[in-house]
Amino acid sequence: MPNTSDPSISVDDEIFSCLNLKRPKSFFLFAGAGSGKTRSLVEVLKRFKEENIQDLRLNGQKVAIITYTRAASGEIQRRLEFDSNFVVSTIHSFVWNLIRSFQKDIREWVREDTNREIEELEESQRKGRAGTKAESDRAAKIESKKNRLARLDKIKVFTYNPNGTNSGRDSLNHAEVIKIASDFLLHKPLMQQILVKKYPILLIDESQDTKKELIDAFFSIQSTHHNEFTLGLFGDTMQRIYTDGKIDLGTNIPDTWAKPAKKINHRCPKRVIRLINKIRLDVDGQEQEPSDKNEEGIVRLFIVESNPNLDKQIVEENIAKHMADVTTDPAWEKLNSDVKVLTLEHHMAAKRSGFLDFFAPLYASRTDSTGLLDGTMSGIPFLIHQILPLVRTMQSNDGFAVAQIIRKHSPLLDKKLLEDCDDSIEQIKKANMAVKELLALWDNGNDPTLLAILIKVEELNIFSLPEHLSIIAKRSDTDFEESTQDDVSGAVEPWEEALQSSFSQLEKYVDYISDDSSFGTHQGIKGLEFPRVMLILDDEEARGFLFSYEKLFGAKAQTPTDKKNKAEGKETSIDRTRRLFYVTCSRAEKSLAIVAYTKDPNAVKEFVTLQNWFTEDELVLEINATK
Repeated sequence: MPNTSDPSISVDDEIFSCLNLKRPKSFFLFAGAGSGKTRSLVEVLKRFKEENIQDLRLNGQKVAIITYTRAASGEIQRRLEFDSNFVVSTIHSFVWNLIRSFQKDIREWVREDTNREIEELEESQRKGRAGTKAESDRAAKIESKKNRLARLDKIKVFTYNPNGTNSGRDSLNHAEVIKIASDFLLHKPLMQQILVKKYPILLIDESQDTKKELIDAFFSIQSTHHNEFTLGLFGDTMQRIYTDGKIDLGTNIPDTWAKPAKKINHRCPKRVIRLINKIRLDVDGQEQEPSDKNEEGIVRLFIVESNPNLDKQIVEENIAKHMADVTTDPAWEKLNSDVKVLTLEHHMAAKRSGFLDFFAPLYASRTDSTGLLDGTMSGIPFLIHQILPLVRTMQSNDGFAVAQIIRKHSPLLDKKLLEDCDDSIEQIKKANMAVKELLALWDNGNDPTLLAILIKVEELNIFSLPEHLSIIAKRSDTDFEESTQDDVSGAVEPWEEALQSSFSQLEKYVDYISDDSSFGTHQGIKGLEFPRVMLILDDEEARGFLFSYEKLFGAKAQTPTDKKNKAEGKETSIDRTRRLFYVTCSRAEKSLAIVAYTKDPNAVKEFVTLQNWFTEDELVLEINATK
């Protein structure tokens, strides 16, 4: 996407000129790695407040800013001094506030969607084999969805918590809220009018990763209401890291939009900037420049031949020592908190961090990989916000915290139940006994499976389980023919497999998505920067089907599917891998060590030399270690 803006006008000035309430103009800001995108966003809004805020207030309007994470939202709010004229929120919070008053429309949408799901399940039942787990599960799902339909008209108000479990009968889940909002924004003129009149300016940070259906809806509204609505997109298509973002965002921006670009990379050393420019050269030709303050920096590519006897831990420790010598930086000596280890693919981080058994089946299902990575996948919030806190408070003997969790979430201490029962004290004792019985699963140092925990929770009625988890927890192996295959899809149900993992794996998974793990990936380090970065590339360990650094580096041939997708202009695994490689390399502030495990070291060396990604003295091939 070429920059068509006037070079004599600063980027911040150009963005500010678009935020004109009388002559609105939409824009897409190209903001590459380390370019100070958030600083520009905040400074422009501060200027807008000084010069235009009165017009906004007179009309009872606000500026909406959508961020990708709660942390980013909090940081922008802080920088804007928590000014109520600026509504800063995550996408889930923002769209829920838009649709929450449309209760009747939500009800009809849920009715129609649930009927559609029932029809699909019943069609699968007709085609499936009798006496299997799949048949039993589908029957349970059909019954559950029919029950939802039956009580639909009894629900007074649908509820939703962007940061909660949303497991109540009147609750909507994360995926439903996004779908409903996208549908309403596209097809309900009143909803469009509400958005435009309330928020004449809508700014979206990390727009390349905002869900495609929502971006499409916002584009449609901007096209219809361009005389009264500014849509401002901040982002970089090369840094799109989620598969449900809009693929071609940045290449299809209307000619009437402004297209400012922030070219200066204030974060990375000059050598890293030259590298990432080369990495994206064939994608869109966008190049960044260093500021006067950027140091030169050091980059090394360690090409390591894979073999079954290789001790990768020793390899990486030796590489760290090598980097300490090359950089004369003693902080590289040991792989600890001074060195950020990044992986290109989640399987690798899951394996190294010890939660692969929980993670792999859910990620492989591809039903909601983004939800798995940000903790919103159906079922995950229940485990994170109810099961995990309860267990941890029980193990720490924090009786007060346990009581709070049980009062808030457990049917055993439901307010109406306590009011109606003859002996509320006895009911409280029952709840306490249930908690003690659950805690007994950890006796003698046991690490129970998640399935064992859910079965006990279901049996004791400690919590109301989400539909699909409840179905699995209620199963009895004698109820139906043992089967490891779904008779329609041919795959073990992902959650059934994931729940065979231990509770400690859930804890490690939560650390990972909270960025408390010793390993990070392209999602966990989004927007972050580190002085010393070690990037691990290992297709064999990653087991990924969406990414392949071996293909990117020319050590593995493209598949017929890759060639077909490329010919049809579709995204390939090489495209995805190139973006991830770009994002992870661009985190380094001083020095970068890239560790490439490969079966064909010569092919990798030949490719990166030909592409001029690395110089001869930056390539290291002798690092090795065997078990």
